Amino acid sequence: MPDHVLVTGGAGYIGSHACKALRQAGYVPVSYDNLCTGWEDAVKFGPFEKGDLLDRARLDEVFAKYKPVAVMHFAALSQVGESIKEPGKYWLNNVGGSLTLIEATAAAANCKNFVFSSTCATYGEHDNVMLDESVEQHPINAYGSSKRAIEDMLKDFEGANGLRHVIFRYFNVAGGDPEAEVGEFHRPETHLIPLMLDAIDGKRDALTIFGTDYDTPDGTCIRDYVHVCDLVDAHVLGLKWLEEGKDSRVFNLGTGSGFSVREVIDHSRAVTNRDVPYEEGPRRPGDCTKLVSGSTRAEKELGWTPKRSTLDIMIADAWRWHQNGHYDK
Repeated sequence: MPDHVLVTGGAGYIGSHACKALRQAGYVPVSYDNLCTGWEDAVKFGPFEKGDLLDRARLDEVFAKYKPVAVMHFAALSQVGESIKEPGKYWLNNVGGSLTLIEATAAAANCKNFVFSSTCATYGEHDNVMLDESVEQHPINAYGSSKRAIEDMLKDFEGANGLRHVIFRYFNVAGGDPEAEVGEFHRPETHLIPLMLDAIDGKRDALTIFGTDYDTPDGTCIRDYVHVCDLVDAHVLGLKWLEEGKDSRVFNLGTGSGFSVREVIDHSRAVTNRDVPYEEGPRRPGDCTKLVSGSTRAEKELGWTPKRSTLDIMIADAWRWHQNGHYDK
């Protein structure tokens, strides 16, 4: 019998891609999701269990039913601007929900491996610094602060309960399943590439560039983009790392290359062969000037090499899904 892995947020963008990667690796992914931001139509690779992270009784029921060997924890609120306006919502959902999940995981007899979806937002503002795992964490918004708190929580539970973990701090996730079985679809949408594709496709009047006065060559902020399929491949490698009995570890997931908003627009125009209508707006609170990974740890220790994380491939895969794969068709 294949081993089960509990995937929180398995009906979401990254979680659904992780479920496909787990299925391809020989596991049975169990998607646990309250469908707050996820889509039941995205659950295609294993069973679905509807539930909230704050519901300990429901979590215990699911653990008892499937006896998972590991947890992959993606479920979280993740909008930086919202987290600044409504920090309590993020502390309750992200931290409170994660605490309930971690306590349930630690109590489960057969489940002592935990793979956590963290973020480079835990580092905060470190302009002109190539970010590796040794950089001090000084998050500047409640989203980043909530993720850092969960990282600390995992360390405490390892000492108390032996719950070993791999933490992935990743940069901007983009692209979609090349076969368009699952993809990126948020309501509301906040990510640059799908917003841009909406503008290209006439589903919104224009893309808004938030800030054109950053200290960058073209005035727009710079991000390190990593393909979602490469990202979830790293999560499967992280799971195998733990199954081999190796120590808990933190890994950045990025390519080491940064692209400005204007560069992403230029590449999108070339990939889709369509014009990108855009307008310029003010900076958003909480946005950093430049976030780029400077780490090679995942490559050296996990053997992780991104295969699809070129900007053109990420945009092309996202465009394929955008044209064919929305869940509310």
